Parts: sequence; structure tokens; C-alpha cells
Amino acid sequence: MFISLLILLAATVIAVPLTRAAGLGSILGYLAAGVAIGPSGLGLVTNVTEIGDVSELGVTMLLFLIGLELRPHRLWILRKAVFGLGLGQMVPTTAVIAALAMAAGVPGREAAVLGIGLALSSTAIALPLLAERNLLPTIPGRDTFAVLLFQDMAAIPVLALLPLLAGGGAGGVSWVAVARGALAVAVILGAGTYLVRPVFRLVAYARSPEVFTATALLLVVGTAALAGWAGLSASLGAFMAGVMVSDSEYRHELKANIEPFEGLLLGFFFISVGMSADLALLLRQPLEIAALVLGLTALKALIAFTVSYLRRGLAWAALRFALALPEGSEFSFVLFGAASAARALAAGRAAEATLVVALSMMVAPVLFAASERFLAPRLERAKIRPFDRLEGVEANPVIICGFGRFGQIVGRVLAMQKIGFTALDKNQEQVDVVRRFGSQVFYGDPAREEVMRAAGAERAKVLVIALDNMQEALQVAEMVRRRFPHLRVVARARNRRHVHLLMAAGVELLVRETFFSALRLTELVMEQIGVPTAQAQRVIELFRAHDERILTESYAVAHDERAIIQTVQDAGKELRDLFEADQSE
Repeated sequence: MFISLLILLAATVIAVPLTRAAGLGSILGYLAAGVAIGPSGLGLVTNVTEIGDVSELGVTMLLFLIGLELRPHRLWILRKAVFGLGLGQMVPTTAVIAALAMAAGVPGREAAVLGIGLALSSTAIALPLLAERNLLPTIPGRDTFAVLLFQDMAAIPVLALLPLLAGGGAGGVSWVAVARGALAVAVILGAGTYLVRPVFRLVAYARSPEVFTATALLLVVGTAALAGWAGLSASLGAFMAGVMVSDSEYRHELKANIEPFEGLLLGFFFISVGMSADLALLLRQPLEIAALVLGLTALKALIAFTVSYLRRGLAWAALRFALALPEGSEFSFVLFGAASAARALAAGRAAEATLVVALSMMVAPVLFAASERFLAPRLERAKIRPFDRLEGVEANPVIICGFGRFGQIVGRVLAMQKIGFTALDKNQEQVDVVRRFGSQVFYGDPAREEVMRAAGAERAKVLVIALDNMQEALQVAEMVRRRFPHLRVVARARNRRHVHLLMAAGVELLVRETFFSALRLTELVMEQIGVPTAQAQRVIELFRAHDERILTESYAVAHDERAIIQTVQDAGKELRDLFEADQSE
């Protein structure tokens, strides 16, 4: 076993950096490593089943961590996407694959099994593909997650239907399976609501990190085992457990304890998928297998693209959604194995379908990476819609440029005081999201004079620059100084360098985005260690006034690095003297 582990780790260290350097992501590296060291490759590791059983814990832990991030109220918000998109992708994909299989001479019940199994997509591949490129928070990322969640939940009726597909009739077997599944779900939900938090509270009192880690692993493995006993997807059980504890005070500690195991075991899962590929069958039927793999990925991608485009009307989102889901699923292996054992699927067809799924898992990351490199940039440019027409917009005393987290706080306070404002943001997704919550924000580029003029800049009194991008903020400041000099500009600054650049652009009223929050946090820290509140406030006020004065003075030498260093050193000595003088009073 130690030799196998050594080979697995060595293959990971060699293959994954190579594929990442090539821009293909880490998943393809794991799959390639599995093919290379597996029975069909160099034959360095042969106990594929044993490694696969252990590595499936990686998928289970991935779903648990996703559950931790998805609070119950967010899950409720996603219900329309889960069932709408989930059914929209699953039903037509299953029907088309089953129909094509029957047209090729496959019996009806076997075609149904193939249709269901091949319609599923891999959570363990799709989500990391999106996460590596920071796409999970985007529209295609959220839609992909919704479909994958629906597919995991669909495991319950799918496994219950297997005896019927095998010709077992509508006897008690399927109803027993459904009852066991319902019982397992009830136990997981009940334990997550009433038992898990007291147990973790008791373990936390012991102040033993290794025991807390063991308890976290017990929660994940225990819920997965319970779901597996009931015939459900083990990852679904872990996902439900994660959702149930996502609102607890132990959420972050659980995540920190599980993540190291999840990353390594998930990599081992992909290696086991590569090892399980039957290359002998591929060599016997290369054209047929290649046609099936390409046909499956193309068909699933086409259906997914159509479903997403009909729902969203966004080609760029539909493309990413489609290319995240064309592969088969890790659950497909389980389904085909169970169907073969139940005689609902011939052994030969099960082996062929398993190989197609494994190969599709290798093809999907390549397609996604190629799309991100060549197609996505073009669609990103093409997706840009025209800026909102601002004719007739009411002239307000305040214009807010940038309506992200920073700008929204300004807007909410102004709204509570019934002070009118016009908000501009050129992130169209941000505009759409904010509008759904009732805020009046317009899609436009505040650096363009005509957009600002249409927003009422000639009659406004104050301009708030709350943009996250430093260069864009400078462009707005410079344009406003030239075209709308009457406006009083209040700007958000990212750091000291940004302050100096904005000052050079003529902005006098500046707030560093982290400065006051850091001062408030420091004040709280001092109070918690016993410093009297009045003294803490005095110290913070001295530091604030001194730092802001030095920041202004250093603007004169901002171009001279040596002068800045000397200014900082002198300021530090001056501040220490100031504190000492204050304490001696």
C-alpha cells in the first residue's frame, strides 16, 4: 500500500503542474496520471477498486464543503433554478440519449438506464473547473451548481427505479428503497438540527484540535455512509449535512479541518477514474468509442446550451454552462454497476458505457480550457450590451459611481434620509442583481462625459467615486475636474498610493476603504485586553490625525522613493513621541 501511495503522489507531482502550466487545469493532470500508472498504462498500480473507494471520499467532502457555503435560505432562493434548470437539462438529455440508443438496437429498459446514467454530469469535475477560474459566483456558475444539485437529488428515484427496469415489477423492493431513502434523509436532517451543534460544543470544550478534526470527519463519513446504506448518493448525504451546519458557529472551523483532506482525496478520485479506463476495449473499438465520446459530449453540450440560452438569452453564459456539463458523472459508474448487477443493463454495454464516461471526463476539461482561451474572450466582448438610456432621469443632488459593496452602503444611508441619488455601474451583472432588490442603478460607464451629463452631473452637487478599480476611478476624477468642475468629489481610495493619485487628479475629500474599519477594530482589540474605552479612543484619534497629516504631507514627495522612506521613518518616531507625551499628561 505504501508503494501505491508513493506512486500516486509522484504521478500527481509530475502531471498536475504540467497541465496547469499548459492552461488545461489540474483535473486533466490527475486523469492523465491515472491512465499512465493504471492497469491499462504502465501497470504500476493495479488495486483500482481499493483506491477508488477511498478517493470517493474526496467527492463526498467536496459536497460537504459546498453545503457549508450554501445556507438554507440561499438554497430556498435557488429552488427555481434547481428544479427549473435541473429538469430542463435532465429530461431532454435522458430522452434523446435513450431514443438514440433504441434506434441503435438497444432494448428499451437498457436504453432508459443508459439515458439516465449518461445524462448525469460530474460534480467533482464541473465545480473545480469553474472554481479554478473564479466562475462559481457568475450566472453560468450558479446555474451549473443548480443542475448538479438536482442531479444528486435525483439519485433517490433513479436507484429506486432500477428494480423496475430490471423487470422486477412494482413490488415492494422499490417502495422499500424509497422508504429507506426517506428515513435516511429524515435522520440526517434531524441530527443536523438537534444533535450536531451540542456534540461540537462538547468537543470544543475539550480544546483538542485532533478530536475536533476526527468529529468533523465522522460527520462527513457518517452521513455519507447512512445515505449509501439507504441507496442514495453518498455525496448527497454529505451535502445535506453541510447545509444543516452551515449556520452554526462551527462552520469555519469545520471548513478548515475538512479542506486539506478534500483536496488530496479529490485528486485521488480523478486518478482512480483515469486508472479505471479500459484501454484494451478502446484499442479493440477505437472508432466506435471515439464516436460515442464525441457524440455524447456534443449532444449534452448542445442541449445544455439551448436550455441556458432559452432561459437567460446570454450566449456567453450558455457556452460556459454547456461546456461545464458535457462529461459523464462519477455516479454513472455506480449506476451502471448497480444496473449490471440487477440485470437491467448487459455487462458488455455497462463496460462500454463506463469507458465512454471515463473518457468524457478527460475530454471535458480540455474543451472547457480551449473555450476559455479562444471562445470566451470573444463572447465576453460580444456580451456587452448598450449602456442604459438615461434620458429623462430625475436630476438628483448626488451621483454614485460604482454600486458594489462600498457604493451600496452610501446609497442605503442616503435613501433612508430621503436624499435622492443616481447610481452608475458598468458591471451589467451587478446592475441586474441590485435592481432585483429594488435599487435604482443604471448600467453605464461613469468615465464617459455623455453618460455623466445624462445622469444629471450639470445639476448635481456631489459626486461619489466608489469604484473598485483604481485606474477607472482616476479616469472619472480627471474627466469630472475638466468637464464638471462645480461638483464636490468624494472618493474611495484603495491605499496610500491611490490617495496620492486622486489628489493629483484634483480630489480633496478622500476615504481609504480599510482605514476607519481597521481603526475601529483596533479600538475593540484594546478594549478587550483591558484598556479603558476613553484611553483607547484617544489613542485611535491621535493615530488617525497623525496618519492623515503625514499622508497629505508625503504627497509632495510621492515621486521620490527615498524621500518617502525617510518621511515614514520620521513619522514613526514622531508618533512614538506623541504617544509618550500624551501618556505623561
